[in-house]
Amino acid sequence: MKTIYRLAAFVLLLAPAVLAQEHYTEGPVWRVSLVRVKPTQMDAYLTSLQQSSKPVLEEQKRNGTIMDYKFFLKETKHNPEDWDVCLAIEYKNHAAMDGLAAKGEMVRDKILGGKQPAQQLTEKRAEIREVISSEILEEIILK
Repeated sequence: MKTIYRLAAFVLLLAPAVLAQEHYTEGPVWRVSLVRVKPTQMDAYLTSLQQSSKPVLEEQKRNGTIMDYKFFLKETKHNPEDWDVCLAIEYKNHAAMDGLAAKGEMVRDKILGGKQPAQQLTEKRAEIREVISSEILEEIILK
């Protein structure tokens, strides 16, 4: 009898995942960061992205760490606290994010010249922008 109860409990716990899967298939995973750029600093921020972030992302794309990346510029603001720039990085799946720190450090060292130059870049960017949010989203393909 205990076995039947355990089986029933297991099925009830598994049911939401199974039912959700009937509506969609899992797609790639996206890390999305929303950034508010400080007034008069947009040119400096975009230049920084072009000179340092883009080469790092291109190298990660070449070596298969990421599938793709995109930058978005928000053209409509609802209030002064809104974000200005969005960076979206596409990974094949959640497993592709395993060991990401170590992979990122290798690319960082190759492209930016090590930990110290990267830290200086991070500090400089903190002066001209604020990260509003950073999310991990899974793309779904409706059936």
